[in-house]
Amino acid sequence: MAKYNYEYDIKYQEVDGKKKLRLFNLENYLLEVAGKVADDLDFGIAKLHPMGLTWILTRLSVEMYELPTHGEHVRFETWIESNAHMLSTRDFRIYSGERLIGQCKSVWAVLDLAKREIVNIFDDPMFEAAIDGEILDFSRVRMTTLPEPTGCAPHTIVYSDIDYNGHCNSCRYLQAMTDAYLPDYYGKKVRLDINYSKEAMLGECMQTYYLVTEDGVQYQMKNENNETSCSAKITITD
Repeated sequence: MAKYNYEYDIKYQEVDGKKKLRLFNLENYLLEVAGKVADDLDFGIAKLHPMGLTWILTRLSVEMYELPTHGEHVRFETWIESNAHMLSTRDFRIYSGERLIGQCKSVWAVLDLAKREIVNIFDDPMFEAAIDGEILDFSRVRMTTLPEPTGCAPHTIVYSDIDYNGHCNSCRYLQAMTDAYLPDYYGKKVRLDINYSKEAMLGECMQTYYLVTEDGVQYQMKNENNETSCSAKITITD
């Protein structure tokens, strides 16, 4: 069993007007932790980039029972569930002290930076050795095309959106979506599901469509060719 723990204090610039951690800042922590584990296991960005490869996030599902506040000490427990079929599944439990406040399942792939194509590198024995094997029980939420969106907001991919892989950073999609419309999930259990399907590049003009539902909101971010780059859903329960 191989599990890893990383601890952080929530910074004031990461919380919103209600002093709660923003969802896109939470996602940033999850990406940071996943990257640290991969580097520690010698298949992180430091190893892949010189080979012309990089990790990309393809799917993320998060359930938060409560959101941490400014100054709160948070521990992220993480492990690799599987490395197979060109995808790596990495799971998380999120704690404040000994209290479980959330859990997450993420799915990753390796991108060839020159070809901009997904490649399979999981035949290397080091990937098999890194697997913990515990399966986090998480039902998959499927995204559907929005029939009649409630609203739409434009967003041009700018300098601050671009990461070292040369495309829009994963968290920036979610930031644009929640800037377009944010449901009131404070004091309730909130689930975020987000799928990444097409890279957004510098200068692209995007549209964020959103549909407000009884239990939250669903998003689609599309480019000028009407191609979906990212879909997401925020679900709220008592």
